[in-house]
Amino acid sequence: MSQLLLPLFPTDTQLLTPYIGVREYEGYVHYLLNGLPIYNHSKTDHLRFRYITSHLVLQGLCKNQDIVDLFHVSHDSVRRWKKKLSEGGESAFFGVSEGRQGHSSKLFPEVLERIQSELDKGKSAYSIAKTEGISEGSIRYWVKQGQLKKTTIGT
Repeated sequence: MSQLLLPLFPTDTQLLTPYIGVREYEGYVHYLLNGLPIYNHSKTDHLRFRYITSHLVLQGLCKNQDIVDLFHVSHDSVRRWKKKLSEGGESAFFGVSEGRQGHSSKLFPEVLERIQSELDKGKSAYSIAKTEGISEGSIRYWVKQGQLKKTTIGT
């Protein structure tokens, strides 16, 4: 006689379906199948969240509505993530983007101070960018935002 396999989950697990649970523990989100871990990601890793949830739907382990109900995301978002995974595979989420290739223009205060002191000395944005290892466009962006002041040396 075979024994019935009961899904046993930790008490703080939220059930996505009767067999799939989601649990947050020590900054990580764990996905459990019959109480056994199948996926996990950092609580702040939205890209892996989208990949994992769309993968669960594509595998037939849950429905779009299950994701919508548990995580309070829109039905259209779940549909888009699922389409992205089915058409592009894993590389659609984690591969190199064909769009913008640069980095965000976020500079730490100490970097902004160094750049400002070089601008005050009359150095060009290009030479400063080359020294700091950032794009010249980043410096122009922060000048435009008013965080940096480009000084003109009068003769």
